[in-house]
Amino acid sequence: MSWLTRVRQKIPFLPKRETPDNLWHKCNNCEAMIFTREWEENRFVCPRCNHHDRIGPRLRFDQIMDPGFSLLPPPTVREDPLKFRDSKRYVDRLKVARQQTGEPDALLNARGSIEGLKAVVGVQDFAFMGGSMGLGVGASFVAGVHAAIEARCPYIIFTAAGGARMQEGIMSLMQMPKTTVAIAQLKEAGLPYIVVLTDPTTGGVTASYAMLGDVQLAEPGALIGFAGQRVIESTIREKLPEGFQRAEYLLEHGMIDMVVHRHDLRERLAQLIGYLTSEKAAA
Repeated sequence: MSWLTRVRQKIPFLPKRETPDNLWHKCNNCEAMIFTREWEENRFVCPRCNHHDRIGPRLRFDQIMDPGFSLLPPPTVREDPLKFRDSKRYVDRLKVARQQTGEPDALLNARGSIEGLKAVVGVQDFAFMGGSMGLGVGASFVAGVHAAIEARCPYIIFTAAGGARMQEGIMSLMQMPKTTVAIAQLKEAGLPYIVVLTDPTTGGVTASYAMLGDVQLAEPGALIGFAGQRVIESTIREKLPEGFQRAEYLLEHGMIDMVVHRHDLRERLAQLIGYLTSEKAAA
C-alpha cells in the first residue's frame, strides 16, 4: 500500500461543494467576472466599465415606477397575416419567443406613477425577436398613447429594437405612420411624449416614434441609428468616426437631449414630468 493511499484513508476528505451556475456574470463589454448579486443590485450595470446591459419590461417597470403599477392588457392583432415562412414558420418563431420571454409581444405598457406623478410607460423587449416592430408592437404603442390621453398624463417609451419585423412585410412598415399619428394625438391633447433610447435602437423604430419625443433621453453607450455602420461605410466609402451611433456621439452632435445613467433615470423622468405638466396641473 502506497503512502498516498494510507493518507487518504486517514484524512476525511470533504465532498465537493456544488456551486450554482449563475453565481458569476461575465460583462459583455469588458469581460470582467462580477458576482451576479452585485450586478443585479447595480441595476444590471457593470460596476467595472459602466456597461448598461439589456433588461426586459418587467424589470424596467420595477426600477422606474412606484409600487402598485398595473400592466395594460396587450391588444389582440392578426398573427402571421402573410403566412410567412423562411427556415421556420413565423407562427413557430412567435411561439418560441413567447416561451422564452413570457410576453405576448415585444412591447408592454404599464399605468402608474413615477415619484407620485402619473405616467403610462411602454417598454420594448429586445429579447422578443430583437424587439422588432410588427402589428403587435404598433397596436401596443397606440394603446399606450390612448391610455395616457385617458389618464391625462405623459407617455414614456423605452425603445429597444432591431427595426421592422420582416415576417410581416409592408404591414410592419405601416406601423411607422400609425405610431406617428398616435403621437400627434398625444400632442393635440397637450400631453408630453418622452423617449428613452436604450441599446440598441435601430431601423424603422428610429425612423419613427423613437426620434419624435418632446425630450430625447438615452442610456450610456446605447447604439442608436438607422442603417448599420458597415452599410453606411460601404455606401459613402468613408471610415466613420470613433463612437459613431453611440448615445454620447449623438448628444455631442445635437441628436438627443441628454444621456442619463440608469441609477438616475427614475429621478430625471420625474423631474421632466414635473416640468412638462406643472402648468397644466396648476390650472
